[in-house]
Amino acid sequence: MLSRRSLLPPHKALRTPGTSLAIVNIVLLLLFFFLVTGSLLPAPDTQVQLPATRELPSGHLPSPLLEVGPDGSLRLDGSAITAAALQAALPAGQVLHVLTDSTAPALDLLHLLAQPPFPDLDIRLVTRHRQAGS
Repeated sequence: MLSRRSLLPPHKALRTPGTSLAIVNIVLLLLFFFLVTGSLLPAPDTQVQLPATRELPSGHLPSPLLEVGPDGSLRLDGSAITAAALQAALPAGQVLHVLTDSTAPALDLLHLLAQPPFPDLDIRLVTRHRQAGS
């Protein structure tokens, strides 16, 4: 019996591109999209006027309240106190509200709060902005 041979070249299997090429294409398209739609100019400088408390009666302040004076003096609920006496006056884990001037340097407050009685307390900062007429 005679064998039949095809005159056509042998059939080669088609190679399909891997999925990594598709992922690279998608990432590049997303990168181009964000480059084109993104803004290279800085946002315009907008002026925002924050609300300020004009008057806040002392009766509406939280308790216990530690007032930190500009000279570093401490007053707990209106009476003068030292940091050592504060540790004895407040049990560990209690919430302590700290009121300081809004223009006071933050580093001074951070140094004060790093002292021994404060790490054991839950500190909440309270601010009182401008008074009426100022």
